[in-house]
Amino acid sequence: MEEISHIEAVDSVRVLANDERLHLLRLLMRGPATLTQLGVVMGHHPAWVRHHLMSLEHAGLVELVETRHTRNFTEKFYCATARAYAVNFMVLPEAGKDGLLALLGSDDLALDLLAQRLRESEGAPDVVTIAMGSLEGLIALRQGLGHVAGCHLLDPETGDFNRSYARALFPGRELQLITLAHREQGLIVPPGNPRGFHGFDEAVAGGARIVNRNRGSGTRVWLDRLLAGAGMDPADVAGYEREVATHEQAARAVADGTADVALGIFAAARAQGLDFVPLMEERYDLVTPTPVYESDLMAPLLALLHDEGFKRSVNRLGGYSTRETGEVARLAV
Repeated sequence: MEEISHIEAVDSVRVLANDERLHLLRLLMRGPATLTQLGVVMGHHPAWVRHHLMSLEHAGLVELVETRHTRNFTEKFYCATARAYAVNFMVLPEAGKDGLLALLGSDDLALDLLAQRLRESEGAPDVVTIAMGSLEGLIALRQGLGHVAGCHLLDPETGDFNRSYARALFPGRELQLITLAHREQGLIVPPGNPRGFHGFDEAVAGGARIVNRNRGSGTRVWLDRLLAGAGMDPADVAGYEREVATHEQAARAVADGTADVALGIFAAARAQGLDFVPLMEERYDLVTPTPVYESDLMAPLLALLHDEGFKRSVNRLGGYSTRETGEVARLAV
């Protein structure tokens, strides 16, 4: 039995959409059982159980593991094929004549600008951006759900960004890390910084209400590291359980007064007319497997990263530096 099985086929997802089949699968994840035993638990005739069990078996979620012969009676024991299942399924638009490029990962205003410019470019692929967090973006990329993952994950041991995470998640695969930009991360606070915050630990110690980012985002990883370094329990942080998916949403929470402070980027604070306390400059990279990097699909994106007009537009967002935009680092196998 596998520890975890990744479900990628549409038909398998459809099988699990039935609540009773899902219940059957979860019962069989606990251990082997017969049709009769499952019928007793489910309150259904064994013939009903068999019908749904065959659907699960056909989808590769359940298998026959033992047959016992007792006198004139045969018992068949079925079991799940894995201890846990992860559904890896994403519905993307139909590709146009120039293809479709899916950009996953961390929310970023420069990435949004890049996608917008690509949509406006003749001969460029259609582009879809999906903000899901740096770690989630890399995981989704590993599972083949997109083409590029944007991330800004700091390795505290090396002081570098993204390389160690990408290498750990893609063993045996060659990757390309393309720098989109450097950007300022810090505290997003109300105009004038009325409570005089200079650091996140100071804000939390003062009882400030925060708004958190989604799990797996680079900002969330950084926040949790700050709390751990300060010896603070997340349960003691007001607003820790409140999560938003983007820097814009975090800044808006500070702007409307439902949060006193948020970790985020300068550009999001400026867009909402808020103040900003810089804490760190980070490198935001685009990670892609080498075969994708070398494909025609990526050519318009790579060209745009070297366009001086695009770089000027990124710098105008505020808090960004394009000094290494377009530079590529290869992560060999």
